[in-house]
Amino acid sequence: MTTTPQVNPVLRTPPASPAAAAAYFSASLAFHADVSDVASVLAASAAGGADPGFVLVDTRSTAAWDQGHVPGAVHLPTGLVPERAGELLDRSVPVVTYCWGPGCNGATRAALALAERGFQVKEMLGGFEYWVREGFAYETWEGPAEKAADPLTAPVGTGDCGC
Repeated sequence: MTTTPQVNPVLRTPPASPAAAAAYFSASLAFHADVSDVASVLAASAAGGADPGFVLVDTRSTAAWDQGHVPGAVHLPTGLVPERAGELLDRSVPVVTYCWGPGCNGATRAALALAERGFQVKEMLGGFEYWVREGFAYETWEGPAEKAADPLTAPVGTGDCGC
């Protein structure tokens, strides 16, 4: 009886060359920002009265914005980017977009619309969902809110995940 050799599903497609991997991951970092990095910069800039160097844009509907949003974010729903971006945003300031979370591509669509209009833009990975799940304060139509960090998304007892 002959047996068919098992194919390693992880290596069925071989890894990219180190140079190709470096180019890919470098490009990924040019397009994406991490929730905790955004929170860290916003907190430091607020504490020191400094400009964070970017504007954070919530691309969700008004109902979603009222349900909760990142403090200091600009509200610009994805569908309104073509008509309102020029009046709300400065093309010389990089933009970081966010939407609901990993299951939503509204921030990606908004980032595309902004880039097509001449804005430098990144997308905040994890969106509002991970902002809340990582324990960062947010605002609702009723006022400030905050939840404990989810131990599956953020370290408990420290703000530094080490990554």
